[in-house]
Amino acid sequence: MLSSDTLIKAKTLLGLSDKATLSDIKIRYKNMMQQWHPDKHPDDPETAHAMSTQINDAYAVLLDYCAKYEFNFDEEYLREKTLTPQEWWTKKFGGR
Repeated sequence: MLSSDTLIKAKTLLGLSDKATLSDIKIRYKNMMQQWHPDKHPDDPETAHAMSTQINDAYAVLLDYCAKYEFNFDEEYLREKTLTPQEWWTKKFGGR
């Protein structure tokens, strides 16, 4: 079971909002890994390695959460399955 503290720490480390999409998570992960890759920090490889490990762990936590969440995070699915404001209004209140 994933604790809410673990999830919050992972989102905080990656600098993500509560409304981040799966695409946002992947982009942020990639950017942070490029920034903290040990090869880019030859003067302090231990810190870079530790940070890379933390980023990988946070990414794994978030992907696990997304995989187990009941709602599908795939953007294409969201575009297909969600209603436009006009469709929502018509469905809720009927046509004009």
